[in-house]
Amino acid sequence: MPNTNYFLYFCMQIYTIFTYKAMAKELKELTKRTDNYSQWYNDLVVKTDLAEQSPVRGCMVIKPYGYAIWEKMQQQLDKEFKKTGAQNAYFPLLIPKSFLSREAEHVKGFAKECAVVTHYRLKSGEDGNNVVVDPAAKLDEELIIRPTSETIIWNTYKGWIHSWRDLPIMCNQWCNVMRWEMRTRPFLRTSEFLWQEGHTAHATREEAEQEAKKMLKVYADFAEKWMAVPVLQGVKSETERFAGALDTYTIEAMMQDGKALQSGTSHFLGQNFAKSFDVTFLNKENKPEYVWATSWGVSTRLIGALIMAHSDDNGLVLPPKIAPIQVVVVPIFKGDEQLAAISAKLKPVIDRLRQLGISVKYDDSDNKRPGFKFADYELKGVPVRLAMGGRDLENNTIEIMRRDTLEKENVSFDGIVERVAKLLDDIQENIYQKALSFRNEHIYECDNYDEFKERIKDGGFFLCHWDGTTETEEKIKEDTQATIRCVPFMFEQTEGVDMVSGRPAKNRVIIARSY
Repeated sequence: MPNTNYFLYFCMQIYTIFTYKAMAKELKELTKRTDNYSQWYNDLVVKTDLAEQSPVRGCMVIKPYGYAIWEKMQQQLDKEFKKTGAQNAYFPLLIPKSFLSREAEHVKGFAKECAVVTHYRLKSGEDGNNVVVDPAAKLDEELIIRPTSETIIWNTYKGWIHSWRDLPIMCNQWCNVMRWEMRTRPFLRTSEFLWQEGHTAHATREEAEQEAKKMLKVYADFAEKWMAVPVLQGVKSETERFAGALDTYTIEAMMQDGKALQSGTSHFLGQNFAKSFDVTFLNKENKPEYVWATSWGVSTRLIGALIMAHSDDNGLVLPPKIAPIQVVVVPIFKGDEQLAAISAKLKPVIDRLRQLGISVKYDDSDNKRPGFKFADYELKGVPVRLAMGGRDLENNTIEIMRRDTLEKENVSFDGIVERVAKLLDDIQENIYQKALSFRNEHIYECDNYDEFKERIKDGGFFLCHWDGTTETEEKIKEDTQATIRCVPFMFEQTEGVDMVSGRPAKNRVIIARSY
């Protein structure tokens, strides 16, 4: 190679190295949690390719990596639902306005969030360059884009249920819903979001209440065992319960800023919807009786919980059970011959890991340098990274790194499959224990309102006596922007004095600021 060409080649190589280093640095340039927690969250959503804003205000595009997380959640939850006897179905997106008018409390809870379809056709504008709503295509009755499906499902159940022999009915649907939100944030609060909603019908009150509590436990077990997010189970106050429910059971998770995130709810609906839609059955004594109902749901908000409960200033931290890629393997090579040798060495390991049900990505692409790949996979929260270069090949070693602690070491290649499998279990448990310790350290008993008003600014769950009145609940919210999250099941309930009103109280409740 002529000297001039060699010099140019050398310069290009240097430029490439620095370019990739700059890119790797850029990937990690996140707002720090301590500087601006909200911006840190938004940065993570965008930089990790989870989602982006859509052209429609309040909506988002869930990108493949973000949707892969939702798919893993969906798959596991679906298995758990079916264990309880639930079956999947699908109900219409559009609900006649008259259906919502039948359940007064329900429509009151959602009226301000409903999107309304008024026409069924467009036509070309006069200039021929745009389209306009055809005024002649106005619907006889407006249709509501579902904010939730109780009304249309119970109208459907009326045709399915006649006798006690038709019960129980246990349906679930995976779908999208629309609630016109004024202030939105990706995954946490959007106008359109993905969720599942279960709707069950029962012959007795006891059976329906038991079902609602059972599904709450399904959600709690999933959050803790799969998402590694510890949750408090409890029942909502009357003010905070679902519109049209007699009781709402909730799981509340604590985020790293000390705020609460309602992560799943299960509702005992009593006979409210059955009465509104005249859904009766002949009981075993051949007497007509209204059906008892439940509904329950979780949404893509769980992805927001996952991000805020575990992630750090380096990017996402994903529990292995929910991570789309559990192990990434990166060969470090010079030339095709060395790549072929490293690949041959790694292939049996990759195959064995996949046989064990572990998702593995083998990244042998040559358009990005190893440093860039390492930064990218660290940012995206891949739990385990394996790397092998020429020297590792000679020495029968491999580099292994765990994302939760950022620890890395060179280990023997022998037994690497077993080491990785055990490491994934260790990471899952470590992430959960870290979140659990944080949650438990930030639960405080408090009996002094002035103290509460000052300390709530720094976040945390406050276990306080409550007199059970809406008046006290509203004053707390007005003074502090905190709400009663639930009457928790895990704490022994003792009588005391309400810190706000001074009146007798039968329960301690969890009070926190929330998303």
